[in-house]
Parts: sequence; structure tokens; C-alpha cells
Amino acid sequence: MSIPAVDLNDFLNLNTKSAFVEKLGKSFNEIGFVAVKNHGLSELHTKQLYDSFATFFKLDEDIKNKYQIPNGAGQRGYTGKRKETAKGFSAADLKEFYHIGQENKPLENDLWVDYPDNVWPTEIPNLEKVGLEVFKTLENAGVKLLRAIAIYLELPEHYFDQKVTTGNSILRCIHYYPIENPDLLEPDAVRAAAHEDINLITLLMGASADGLQIQRMDGSWESVTALPDQIVVNVGDMLARLTNDKLRSTTHRVVNPERDLMHLPRYSMPFFMHPRSDMDLTCLSSCINANYPKKYSDMNSGQYLHERLRELGLKK
Repeated sequence: MSIPAVDLNDFLNLNTKSAFVEKLGKSFNEIGFVAVKNHGLSELHTKQLYDSFATFFKLDEDIKNKYQIPNGAGQRGYTGKRKETAKGFSAADLKEFYHIGQENKPLENDLWVDYPDNVWPTEIPNLEKVGLEVFKTLENAGVKLLRAIAIYLELPEHYFDQKVTTGNSILRCIHYYPIENPDLLEPDAVRAAAHEDINLITLLMGASADGLQIQRMDGSWESVTALPDQIVVNVGDMLARLTNDKLRSTTHRVVNPERDLMHLPRYSMPFFMHPRSDMDLTCLSSCINANYPKKYSDMNSGQYLHERLRELGLKK
């Protein structure tokens, strides 16, 4: 499935801005996914980050485990193999991952928000520099996309700005590790079971192998493809909740490769764009009417994140 594609430069051009907003909004309304070019992320940065984490994930387990934060709900540093289980599934995902978070901690009610500190492996000396550069680049692209979404929703263009520029966003570097003996796996064990993302939007750097699929309205599954110069962007549950599902948080998964390819690894690096924890996710009144009654209870993004992390088994 070739998902709709947009050029972020069109949003910055007054002659093409309206058309960009309409196409992005329609794509998120109908599919929940879009491919974006001119996002600002260079091929060099992408390669440097992939190379750094390929090196990290090859380290011995006892070394990697040094960067696992006890009782940290997997929000920073390393999370080991088979620690995350999608809601409704019994088998844990076949992956391990590393989280890079916000360095700039915002003020809320005159107090600094207590985001966890980032953890940088001493074995990968260039990771901090390139990791933070990629984080900031994708955050900047996300801000622009959310401005377009705000216009589509008939909100002020900068509605999301302060909510996300110091938000609890996460760059997740995932290693879908090789499976040497597929016969030992549980029947429903896959790289990433069917799920929806928690956040506002997700910006996905090109993965190192195929496997991403999205679920169509009729329940069937279709593989997603994007060109090398594009990133894939999808709606998360927080944005769907805010818009009363006017914008779709589409179910997606990462399937296992053919049996003869399961010994090969796959790397993927999504940027989960979160707002500050005090953002109100109450459904927008403009998205509620007789045909679309309010679907969700009122809560803020911090409460919703806590709820979902417990469902994933990352938080008690």
C-alpha cells in the first residue's frame, strides 16, 4: 500500500499551504497514515544513528542491562527483550529498545517537570550528539505537522506549539532481534503485535527491513511502503481522543519475516511525539455532534500515558 504523500515544504509556501493542510487532514481522517518528504532529517544522521544502535544492541546482555533503569517504566535507556506486550495479547513482542527523551524540562506551575534524565552508554561515545540532533529534527518536523493539523481542525495554528516543544516525547530505537529457532516461539509471538500508538503523532524513520502493516477498515492487513527520502507519520491515540476520532489512530503491526529470513535483524526508529503531561485531552466541541457523540471520558495526557503504560506491562 502506497500511502498518501505530502511535501512539508508545501506547508511553508503560502501558495500551497491550504492544499497541504487539506491533504494531510484528509489522509489522517481516512487512513491515519501519511508519507512526508523534506522533513529535515539527513541521510547522514539516519545512518549514524542506525550504526550507533546496531553497535549497542550487539553488546553483551550484562552490558546492555547496565542502562536499564529500575522502576523507570521503560521511559529512558534500555528495555530488554520481551518486556512489552501489546494490549490483548499474551506473547510479548520480539524486540528490545532504547529510549531517548526530552533534554529541555519545562516549567509547570513554577516547578520543573520531573522528566527522567537520559542515559548515554559509554561504549557508544557519539550516540548522545547524534541522538539529540535526530530528536530535535523530528520534533521540529512534528511541530510543523501539528500546526497543519490545528488549521485543519479550525484551531489557532499554534495551538499545539507550547504543548509539544517541551513535551514528553520519546525517540525509540528498536531492535527486532534475530530468531534462530522459530519453532520455540509461541504461536502469536511477533515482532510487534497489533496496536495503536499512545501519543499525538508518530514520525517513523525508514526501517532497515519490511514488516510494517496497517489494518484497513474491512479488517484486512496491508503492507506500508514509503520512498527512501520519506518518513511515515501516523496519528496516535491522544490525537484521536482529542478529535473524537475525526483523526484516526489506525491499528498497525510489524510482522515476522519469512522463516528463512528470521535469523536477520530489523531496526526501526519511531519518534513518539507526546505533549506535556498537563495537556487536556477532552474531546474538542467542534468534533462532537448528533452524528458523532462524545466517545471518551475527560483526562489529561499524563493520566492517559500512565493508563497505557500499565496495559503494556511497563508500569505497575
